[in-house]
Amino acid sequence: MARDKHPHIGIFGRRNYGKSTLINLLANQEIAIVSDQAGTTTDPVKKTMEITGFGPVTIIDTAGYDDVGELGKKRVQKTQKSIKLVDLGILLVSNNRFDDAETQIIKSFEENDIPYVIVYSKSDVSSPNADIMQAIGNTNHANFIVFNKEEDTEELIKAITKAIPETAFTHPSLLGDIISYGDIVLLITPIDIEAPEGRMILPQVQAIRDIIDNDAICIVLKEREVDAFLKRTGIKPNLAVTDSQVFLKADASIPKEIPLTSFSIMLARYKGDFTRYLQGTPKIDDLKDGDRVLLLESCTHHVSCNDIARSKIPRWISNYTGKHHEFDVVAGFDNLPHPIEDYSIVIQCGGCMISRKQLAMRLKPAIDAGVPITNYGMTIAFVLGIYERAVAPFVKIDEGSLNYL
Repeated sequence: MARDKHPHIGIFGRRNYGKSTLINLLANQEIAIVSDQAGTTTDPVKKTMEITGFGPVTIIDTAGYDDVGELGKKRVQKTQKSIKLVDLGILLVSNNRFDDAETQIIKSFEENDIPYVIVYSKSDVSSPNADIMQAIGNTNHANFIVFNKEEDTEELIKAITKAIPETAFTHPSLLGDIISYGDIVLLITPIDIEAPEGRMILPQVQAIRDIIDNDAICIVLKEREVDAFLKRTGIKPNLAVTDSQVFLKADASIPKEIPLTSFSIMLARYKGDFTRYLQGTPKIDDLKDGDRVLLLESCTHHVSCNDIARSKIPRWISNYTGKHHEFDVVAGFDNLPHPIEDYSIVIQCGGCMISRKQLAMRLKPAIDAGVPITNYGMTIAFVLGIYERAVAPFVKIDEGSLNYL
């Protein structure tokens, strides 16, 4: 099992309940502003840090969910959206107060399948009474901690360790189940206007590391070098992985007996709901004139004139179907411009910059609404006519149907 991105832990509670103090104690350093003035923390802020005795995590410090005024309402909305980004929630309560606000946060935890720990803070000012203990006892929290001083930090870390799911730490290898010791893997990585200056994109870096971790051999080259390299060296790779945007060039250059897939499809299998992707991709054939298509990017980046989501995929889909469709592109965790039910299909990027949990929560509304979902790379391969070859490394093909291995 390979370590993925750090677990995300969200700190939630009313204003001036000690969220920032708690973060500083967990980090064993002053990284959050502590003030007696309510509302010091305004927007959710991510802080990657090391919890002594636990390990590296990303803490999401949120604004108080009892914030007031028009601006306060917007902050509360952002706090509520943060719940979908975390692997574990820590709910701070105090002053023997446990009413609709706390109940709503817990409801959001449970609706999004987020485990949580309840922490009673500032017990030196007001100790928990029987009423709040009963209210807390009626919840499905993983643990309850009375937290006031530094000595209580160890108990809180134990509660976090107990509550946080194992999937927040470990995920299968990207390619470890389809490559073996000494295998040669060819990575085809075009360097174009969308490539970051002086470095490679994250999926390429992740693939290189995974190949090395599996004691295989990694060869990296641009798409225009593939033909000459194979001819000159006589090397026959065990697997080729390409950028989806040059799928046709890779398909023509890589001999048919060599398995070929893309970085995006590799991530779809590693991090996404691959079975649903396999079911959803052929629904492209069902698109009709005027159907609305949603493309989800999980990060924000510089948009070029020939952007993959805003230009290339819409063009490829329209050329394939021969019909006119409406395309919406939403980056990060921004709100959708239309209700999810208005879309005929949702196309998700590989999600290299977010956790598996975050990607799942992003797609959950579509799944719940019965809207087909697929992935950038799988979509591109499908409309370019090389779908079965592109997913073959990860599936078995039985009587024309694709089944996840």
